Amino acid sequence: MKIAIVSCFYPYRGGIAQFNANLYAVLSNEHNVKAFNFTRQYPSLLFPGKTQYVTDKDTALAIESERVLDSANPFSYYSTAKKVLAYKPDVIILRYWHTYFAPSMGYIARYATKRGYKVITIADNIVPHETHWFDTLFTKWFLKQNTALVTLSEAVRDDLVRLHPAAKHMMKRHPLYNHFGEKISAEQARKQLHIDNDKKTLLFFGLIRDYKGLDLLLDAMNLLDDSYQLVIAGECYGNFDTYQRQIDTNKNKQNIHLFHRYINDSEVPMFFSAADVCVLPYKTATQSGIAAISYHFEVPLVITNTGGLKEMVETPHTGLVCERIDSDSIAETIQQFFTEDKTSFIEGIQAEKKALSWENFAQSLTEFIHNI
Repeated sequence: MKIAIVSCFYPYRGGIAQFNANLYAVLSNEHNVKAFNFTRQYPSLLFPGKTQYVTDKDTALAIESERVLDSANPFSYYSTAKKVLAYKPDVIILRYWHTYFAPSMGYIARYATKRGYKVITIADNIVPHETHWFDTLFTKWFLKQNTALVTLSEAVRDDLVRLHPAAKHMMKRHPLYNHFGEKISAEQARKQLHIDNDKKTLLFFGLIRDYKGLDLLLDAMNLLDDSYQLVIAGECYGNFDTYQRQIDTNKNKQNIHLFHRYINDSEVPMFFSAADVCVLPYKTATQSGIAAISYHFEVPLVITNTGGLKEMVETPHTGLVCERIDSDSIAETIQQFFTEDKTSFIEGIQAEKKALSWENFAQSLTEFIHNI
């Protein structure tokens, strides 16, 4: 089967590019796959981070791609669609994670489906975490241009069905990342991070945005005793001042270790190996690539009961779910976690690692494509 994937690839960095690289690699084992990439993914004005590109410290898969799509230039939508169809693919796979990409991806999908091509979108989100008045209008239009869609959580599937009830769709959970290397000992990792080896270690990892609830976790740290330490590792998209004030006034300030920057791929094993538990105190969520990384390193989760997070933890028993989305509940659940038998969580994660392989994801995806 000839497959065209239109999305971000190397040299772009981040979870979407990592997902695409892994998907490209596993599909290429049995199919002819061509990657069509962005020339510009976001205008600099709309990108709050330091850079959109990988560095020499990242272990990104250097997928060969044709860079054709400028998300901010509508004239490139047509030229991209023409080049994709010139490849004569059996199926075109798009990625969708934010309303910003509805015009570009929607145009390509519409152009292709009008000419008899199958277009499948893998949707990380249908409704963005931080909403705008135009989201529903643009997203509904985009969804209708597709032959079918794949969601990565039940919560996103529910959003899809609500906005486009007639959509052909499949839900298949986010596969686990496997390119970050192996776990090291907790003692070695904590030594490298210059943190206490004997404290109960919590990890908040990834981009810091309001909906991810770092403020709730910092308030929860105020409710815990001196036996806990929190590692915050990630770049803030927005103003960090509010979080810094929370840290400065926290009774456990000396136990909060801040790595306020983009974490390169080569550093990821160190952070997860140091952790007893990864905390996802999200206020809203659909699914989480951070959970997939945590599972790779066999680190259990404490998560809030929102969106698709609960389904990632409760049934496979890979961690604990907070009853409420507030600091009291987060603190209580963290305390409960350290009274539980960690072995059962690790066994649940190991079972998930087998089920959530890229090979299983690719097989389900190709079967779905053949059946639509």
